[in-house]
Amino acid sequence: MQPEHVDVLIVGAGLSGIGAGYHLQTRCPTKSYVILEGRDCIGGTWDLFRYPGIRSDSDMFTLGYSFKPWTDPKAIADGPQILNYVRETAAENGIDRHIRYHHRVKRATWSTPDAHWTVEAERISGAGATELVRLTCNFLFLCSGYYKYEAGYTPEFKGTAEFAGRIVHPQKWTEDIDYVGKRVVVIGSGATAVTLVPELAKKAAQVTMLQRSPTYVVSRPAQDPLANKLRRNLPARLAYHLIRWRNVMWGMFFFQLSRRRPAKVRDLILKGVRMALGPDYDVATHFTPRYNPWDQRLCLVPDGDLFRAIREQRAAVVTSEIETFTRDGIRLKDGRELAADIIVTATGLVLQVVGGLEVSVDGRVVDFANTLTYKGMMYADVPNMASAFGYTNASWTLKCDLTCEYVCRLINYMDRHNFRQCMPHNDDPEITAQPSLDFTSGYVQRSVAKLPKQGSKRPWRLHQNYALDIVSLRFGRIDDGVMQYS
Repeated sequence: MQPEHVDVLIVGAGLSGIGAGYHLQTRCPTKSYVILEGRDCIGGTWDLFRYPGIRSDSDMFTLGYSFKPWTDPKAIADGPQILNYVRETAAENGIDRHIRYHHRVKRATWSTPDAHWTVEAERISGAGATELVRLTCNFLFLCSGYYKYEAGYTPEFKGTAEFAGRIVHPQKWTEDIDYVGKRVVVIGSGATAVTLVPELAKKAAQVTMLQRSPTYVVSRPAQDPLANKLRRNLPARLAYHLIRWRNVMWGMFFFQLSRRRPAKVRDLILKGVRMALGPDYDVATHFTPRYNPWDQRLCLVPDGDLFRAIREQRAAVVTSEIETFTRDGIRLKDGRELAADIIVTATGLVLQVVGGLEVSVDGRVVDFANTLTYKGMMYADVPNMASAFGYTNASWTLKCDLTCEYVCRLINYMDRHNFRQCMPHNDDPEITAQPSLDFTSGYVQRSVAKLPKQGSKRPWRLHQNYALDIVSLRFGRIDDGVMQYS
């Protein structure tokens, strides 16, 4: 029996995948598509993570879709609000009817003679049995995120077997974890840690954020007064786009200022921390990183909730290194001991390329670690395939929206010219390969050697700049001499 065929196969029903479905059915209305989702529900990250206080570290005017205004008064939204927004988008536009749950995509094989992909997925039944399912498609659009869903990253700490309490990674948080009245140590200093600590501190006896080194932490109002005022006085869509562009431009300005005048931005951030914590707090030890702003992603705390928990002595920050776990907590290398009933290892994600999918082209297995990315979404010598990958210095959805627009432009261009295949190919000997991400964050450095590379010149170079990407992806030439058609 011949496999089922669709024009476009989307992998992943999270924020990116639902956006891809909308753009595809709006801009390419004659194309058939399905969305394969490995889990049993919509939402991706926003359904997977269930830890207390889960929220966005970007404002919803830029994390939200370009086509669906964010209407809640809170600009910094929590996980359930974002999940509802994604579900609502899918239901309103009939995208949910295209989703097939419990389909874990394992491999994709391209055939040039047939000009299509054969995609293999494991379909999981209610009883847990698996069945191999094959589909073919003309274009494969990967929207499956950038990290492993199965487990987060946890270092090998000495003595974990001795600890009498519970150890949990935020990615595996479950509802049965009772932290009320307990002593909790959160290991880490990134976005997850600074989100968890103030929320846990509302009910726990004591919460300690244990970090090896500090991160830049910036406070921002959970509600945007100007945005809410504009929405009261202007049509919803107009107000949304005005606020969206204001936030985009401010974010771009702040990032460029951080790159060009890092000392000035560093002083501004630390001044804000000192104002929030008071003159007697040791900001130099606990909130002054060794790197420049935006060498790693900044951590956002809405309404200064982390600082408030510290001021009220419901939470504390300890900067040191772990020697070993003990029966009652953690012993540090400086000799101090931290008592704990629960230890949360907010120690990062495990990055993976194209959702861990095995990809081959005409029998050649694609080695993504040695492959150049084209416009930050396609791959050299890999036909008819794109990935949704957001910005590292701005909201994820900004880049994903533009990626979806470009993919639709590409598909329509191929239709107009009766092409069956599009493939970026580099024949410029002056192009040199460079790491695709220049962040110093641990989760990036652990995986950077496995990630695709960017090139030294356009269109192989990543901008991490929304304005430049609009010019390139929304208005740039489809037939740029690098993309090959047949």
